[in-house]
Amino acid sequence: MSQTARFDAYGKAPPPPAAAASRHAALRERLDSRFPAIDDVFDDCIDEALRTLTPAGMAAYLDQARWFGKLGRGAQPVLQFLATWPAVAHCCGESSLAPLCAAAAAFQKSPNGPAIVTLLHSLPAVARQLPAPHLLAQYLALTVELMQRTSLSIHGRHATEPSPGLPAFLQQAGVLVALVPMEGLRRWVQEGIRLHGAHPQRQIDYFSLTSADARALLQRERRGTLLIDVERRLALGLRGLWDVALPLVPYPVHVDHPTGQPLLPHLQDDGLRLPEVLDDRAGVSALQRYRAMLAHLAGHLRWSTPQLADNLSPLQRLALECFEDARVDHLVLRRYPGLRPALLALHPMPAEDACDAARVSCLRHRLVCLSRALLDPAHPYRDATLLAFAGRFRAALRDGVSSTREMAVLALDWSAATRRASDQRARVQFEDTLVDWRDDNRHLWTFIEPGDEEDTGAEPRRRAPVADEGGLPPRLYPEWDHLTRGHRPDWVSVYDILQPPGQAGDVDALLAQYAPVARHLKRRIDLLKPQDRTRLRHQEEGTELDLDLALRAIADWRAGAQPDPRIHTSTRTDGRDISVLLLMDLSQSVNQTVGQPHTGAPAGGAPTVLSLSRAAAALLGWAIAALGDELAIAGFQSNTRQEVRYLHLKGFTEAWGDAPKARLAAAQGAWSTRMGAALRHAGHLLSGRRADKRLLLVLTDGEPADIDVDDPQYLIADAAQAVRELDRQGLYTHCISLDARADAYVSRIFGQRWTVIDRVEQLPRRLPELFLALTR
Repeated sequence: MSQTARFDAYGKAPPPPAAAASRHAALRERLDSRFPAIDDVFDDCIDEALRTLTPAGMAAYLDQARWFGKLGRGAQPVLQFLATWPAVAHCCGESSLAPLCAAAAAFQKSPNGPAIVTLLHSLPAVARQLPAPHLLAQYLALTVELMQRTSLSIHGRHATEPSPGLPAFLQQAGVLVALVPMEGLRRWVQEGIRLHGAHPQRQIDYFSLTSADARALLQRERRGTLLIDVERRLALGLRGLWDVALPLVPYPVHVDHPTGQPLLPHLQDDGLRLPEVLDDRAGVSALQRYRAMLAHLAGHLRWSTPQLADNLSPLQRLALECFEDARVDHLVLRRYPGLRPALLALHPMPAEDACDAARVSCLRHRLVCLSRALLDPAHPYRDATLLAFAGRFRAALRDGVSSTREMAVLALDWSAATRRASDQRARVQFEDTLVDWRDDNRHLWTFIEPGDEEDTGAEPRRRAPVADEGGLPPRLYPEWDHLTRGHRPDWVSVYDILQPPGQAGDVDALLAQYAPVARHLKRRIDLLKPQDRTRLRHQEEGTELDLDLALRAIADWRAGAQPDPRIHTSTRTDGRDISVLLLMDLSQSVNQTVGQPHTGAPAGGAPTVLSLSRAAAALLGWAIAALGDELAIAGFQSNTRQEVRYLHLKGFTEAWGDAPKARLAAAQGAWSTRMGAALRHAGHLLSGRRADKRLLLVLTDGEPADIDVDDPQYLIADAAQAVRELDRQGLYTHCISLDARADAYVSRIFGQRWTVIDRVEQLPRRLPELFLALTR
């Protein structure tokens, strides 16, 4: 810390500890609030306020804090105000307190009083983007206008319900004021009120930026250069200069990294991700900033190699990313030196003593100083360790391109030489440490297994399962640990996927080849078909016309009256009320061939387990459709606990026709068999059916297993626990196993409710027969 930093804002040295304690006690007494939680943070807040506020501002600060403490809304408003106001006053001036008080009073007099805490929490981020009293006053007035115009009134006079969209707006306020000027924000808010003022949920979607119309209208008000406008020029340059033909995919800049830092450019399988809009900065045009980002990403593609992350600490990974980014930029500038002025203008150059290690973690500050020294030979830094590593870096690149591995050695040495105890502080200095043309380095790391490390801002994001989930979030299920005899909560992620269709004719061909089996099943189905049917009259749609009701409707029409459209009748079967879910194991093992070709097998040699399973499912679907029962067909496969796919092939209410046949024809085997999670999800879906009997048929060719589980008994015990849970829900579970060695484990999972089909070739005939026997 510099010598001048030891004095407060008025040039006075801080008082001795005894005097400071006495002054804090007097100020605490003036606050006149008895919430115990305030005592934990009061001294820190007061120290910050004394460094920032004038004496008059300090008095107003305490008076307003006392007002917040008397609102009757607990300790949160006063705690939030004590923590945030000094930073807001530093950005916008102490005169901004009056409009803030007016806005808080307006909230308090309405049903929106709980939103005061959200308003105060979002204020520092807003103040950083609106560093003038009149701009902050305009923002607060706009917030009050939104609150007043969207608060709900039951009787049409006074507001009786809070505004649905206000909390969502306040949570996004820091992002919004960074994206658009105040006049544009006002137009965007007023348009949202006009479009969705009468629809509470649409308000929430609009002001939280989750609806398409909100993003489109915001785009219209934004400033800067849009990626879509320069995409063609950038893509041609990327292909011509770097021989890279990946698509450029924009990401919305309001999507933030979990650390609160902006989301950075990054590499993904579907293309290079860039911000959807950029402003000119530091004399560098937005187009040139895009070019710098693309050059850096292309450099990583050409020169970087992934490294194993599991054995490195977060500090070591951050250091390696710093050295590797600098190496890539060095090689880019060696190839295209015209980018140097732009990179030097955009790279932060904080003062060497700009971070107080006694208060915050200075790790990122040291890293950005190191990065500047590696990029700029004319840097101003004099730290001996920094200079030594800058020299080693340039020596490594003097005669070639070096390597990511050599940068890893440098990073480990630097980490050991500069590590400090203060690096572990929770408060980290992020100011002036972001090099925004560089990516987030998620491509630089490979993981043997997921870890529990803290997020450091450089941690790569885990791969999203795949695009074909349609963006649906996973459903989390517990998993039973047989060693601790307890559940691991929210342990498995199950993704619902609608199986893409194939050719329905392939399933029709299978049914034709198993025609003798179908004829045998038809005779048994005719004996099971319910005979007791009930006639339903007064139906708008039905199978027959009710002549009496039709004549009455004609008479009404001729008399000028409105006829009753319910002139049809239909019939309902009362004899069977069964819902069936067939859950098929679609792991990699179902792709194996089965013995020798058999009579009636599909042409082309020995069938696979999957082809026989398709034929059995198709015959079952045909048989159940003939009986009129409800049937759903699904498959499952797993790739660790992070990704269990539940593939929907046919829905309960979906007719057995070309659509489910096409999905069944396209089903493929892949990955592993995490059965317990699939059973729980299937049971969740089946439990929603209102049927007298609900049957879950599980068709599998092996025991539960997955690549992230070493204990062979773990997933067997979990599947058995899942079956017991389904029993308690009134769901009947039966397993059809195609594994000749299933006797060793299947009884542990399903008890007495299982059937082993040793000759897999018989599956198409045995599965429908088994269903008929279970539902007789």
